[in-house]
Amino acid sequence: MQSTALILGVGVPDGVGGALARRFAAGGMHVVLGGRTLERVGETAQQVVDAGGSAEAVSVDVTSPEELDAAFAAAKATDLPLGAVIYNAGNNMPIAFEHLSADEFVDFWNVGCLGGFLTAQRAMPLLREQGHGSLLFTGASASLRGKPNFAHFAVAKAGLRNLAQALAREYGPQGVHVGHVIIDGIVNGERVKSRFEGYVEQLGEDGALDTEAVAEAFWTLHTQPRSAWTFELDLRPFKENW
Repeated sequence: MQSTALILGVGVPDGVGGALARRFAAGGMHVVLGGRTLERVGETAQQVVDAGGSAEAVSVDVTSPEELDAAFAAAKATDLPLGAVIYNAGNNMPIAFEHLSADEFVDFWNVGCLGGFLTAQRAMPLLREQGHGSLLFTGASASLRGKPNFAHFAVAKAGLRNLAQALAREYGPQGVHVGHVIIDGIVNGERVKSRFEGYVEQLGEDGALDTEAVAEAFWTLHTQPRSAWTFELDLRPFKENW
């Protein structure tokens, strides 16, 4: 039976969100794609449709309960089971701790962790009632360790990981697969290409995470038999130091 995937934190096609949209649509799911800039999300949705998939775009700020309500309403309006919810939203930049303001700290926390909580609040009752489905979160190396100039990011990502783990233990026995994917390395997508021209090339062949390969890992989690569920995957290029 066809189902819907609600993917939050989607931008242009050349990113993890775009790759997730393509992979879950290729798996036969109708994808509802949410992001802050409707034009960018719409471009990704149109690419999915042009490739023969089923997709729609919605504008959503993951820190807004009202906008999340609207995104879940769009998913419900498809009259299909909610097969997967993916929280891929995040923001990151280096800031020396002595220059980090309280407002900046809160902003990173809101997107990095609070949005995941608000999303789970809406997803878990639906998935629990069905008795099946996936709630998947995008993590980072900061989920496990804090580094200089990234205290704000580490706090948010560590909080998100612990939220996911608590949900997995509470709702797994009720049939809901909660998973967390740690992306440990540079992603070969639009964001790094536009901000740091030539950096991916300096890393050499397969020195950055391929977005399609990342999306395949999410799909693997989503489609796992429940007799052998994985809570967490960590992904990194073969040459990444860890």
